[in-house]
Amino acid sequence: MSWRTIKLGEICKIEKGAIGIQKAVPGEYPLVVTGEERKSHNEFQFDCEAVIVPLVSGTGHGHASIKRIHFQSGKFALGNILCAIIPKDTKQLKAEYLFRFLDLNKENELVARMKGMANVTLPIKEIAQIEIPLPSIEEQSEFVEMYKDLETKKCFLSAELTHQLTLVKKLRQQLLQDAVQGKLVEQNATDEPASELLKKIKAEKEKLIAEKKLKKEKELPPIKREEIPFEIPGNWEWCRLGEICSHISDIDHSMPKAVNSGGVKFLSAKDLLDDGTINFTNEIKHISEEDFLRLGRKIIPQRNDIIYSRIGAKLGKARIVESDEKFIVSYSCCTVRTLNPNIKYLNFLLDSGFVLKQAVGHTTMNSIPDLGIQKIKEFLIPLPPLSEQSLIVQKLDELMQYCNELEASIKQSETQNEKLLQQVLREALRNEPVGV
Repeated sequence: MSWRTIKLGEICKIEKGAIGIQKAVPGEYPLVVTGEERKSHNEFQFDCEAVIVPLVSGTGHGHASIKRIHFQSGKFALGNILCAIIPKDTKQLKAEYLFRFLDLNKENELVARMKGMANVTLPIKEIAQIEIPLPSIEEQSEFVEMYKDLETKKCFLSAELTHQLTLVKKLRQQLLQDAVQGKLVEQNATDEPASELLKKIKAEKEKLIAEKKLKKEKELPPIKREEIPFEIPGNWEWCRLGEICSHISDIDHSMPKAVNSGGVKFLSAKDLLDDGTINFTNEIKHISEEDFLRLGRKIIPQRNDIIYSRIGAKLGKARIVESDEKFIVSYSCCTVRTLNPNIKYLNFLLDSGFVLKQAVGHTTMNSIPDLGIQKIKEFLIPLPPLSEQSLIVQKLDELMQYCNELEASIKQSETQNEKLLQQVLREALRNEPVGV
């Protein structure tokens, strides 16, 4: 016998939750909310198996979205911005089968039925119109078991792919560590030593100070022998980051107001992207020209500066400014302007685990990690000869591209894994033979 399709309103009760989530009284019964974890309440509203569907958008005003639906059984309470879909006859429809079907077809069957421009909601009457394929109760049970089995296999494969991504991340850091220790490229005894490069940088700073283009800063502390963590080649030099930079500055610590149109781009640590670039386009805050000039009194970022995050979850991220965009960056970051001619070497160095360890070690912990500007200036830096810096950058560019390709391949496998699962399950719901 072929399967029939039936509307949910004919085969299920659809009831709205009754509990104001903020007013819930903690108790013995699960309280199903839009989040992944259950809360609790001192009274239950339902005692059954049900599919729980949010009735409001999961991503705010103006956008239709449902992040997750739930399967719940037993006695439970339900938040008033969700509804419970309960089979009228459990010998005809299993709630868990319905959950798997709706979860698999969430975008087409639920999100597509959401209404409204600003406050986007899912009307219960729309849920009632959803048509589902209705196999026998035995076939429903078989589908649920197949779904669970495939999901287990998918989770196992996803865990393996996540492990592979972790290995690539470790490989990146090992390559950077080899680079800062002088192990990545061969040494050349004829290279002009880094000590000469340091002399030239020092002379350039003194010239800028004499021309009143740069303020004289207090002396950085001398490097103590016990600070040096590893040996470097003989023609390299240990120095402090502040010695090879003209500026390491952040803006005034006040948050400017956003403007609705025009203005100047105001970036923060969240805009230092994982692909090594800076976000100038996606959901960028803008501030007034007046605030821009006020905040940028110490420094305004320009091409070939390095933006370095010093506060929050992205602590220790370094990104080169490769654009002539007019912008300013919040005090969650600082702007590093180096006098070392090879910008990319310094950027690789600042992005390395070696420097991150120093950053974490100098961070003060209140509600969020906070790294002071002076501590950044005192970072210990291994400086190679300029010619070797070029070779290191060339080699790292090549090796990091290899790592990028590895990551892309792994992520593609993960995407294909998910698509294959979805396809197999959808085929199964068409009442056609499927090989698994």
